[in-house]
Amino acid sequence: TTFLKTDADFLESVTTPYREDGSTALAAVLVGDQIYVANVGDSRAIALKGGKAIPLSDDHKPNLKDERTRIENAGGGVSYDGFTWRVDGILAMSRAFGNRSLKNYVIAEPDIQQETQVSSDLEYLVLATDGLWDVVQNEDVISLMRATDEPEVAAVKLTEMAHSRHSSDNITCIVVGFHH
Repeated sequence: TTFLKTDADFLESVTTPYREDGSTALAAVLVGDQIYVANVGDSRAIALKGGKAIPLSDDHKPNLKDERTRIENAGGGVSYDGFTWRVDGILAMSRAFGNRSLKNYVIAEPDIQQETQVSSDLEYLVLATDGLWDVVQNEDVISLMRATDEPEVAAVKLTEMAHSRHSSDNITCIVVGFHH
């Protein structure tokens, strides 16, 4: 897949062996009247339909049963450090681009979901990193979207909300408007 090729290209481009850079990836593609969402890591997508938040992706966390089993079967370990679950005591997600030393366990194979049909009740699509989702709940997004009609303004306000709540991670947010 494209995600696996991107991961291989990324690892090849980072020639310094001690670099442990990595990243999540989240993509939404509209094909006809269907939205397909592919994700690797803990960035997340939701759709706002009829005033409700519909999850369009699942976070890849190492404590989830299927992810933990996959990691352990590949020879890795999953542990809790008192704050979060980690792969080999290092990474708080079970899938990602990069992370060379964990590559046997932290894969870049995406989950692809066809969850949403574009219909008259689809209002917005929100894609964001865990820097937002760690401190902003779906209900907060719904409330904010009721107060603004502009996707760009909403993305900025959601990012500012996460920052004001002292998010400890990077924050990226994209809001796409549909029928509203």
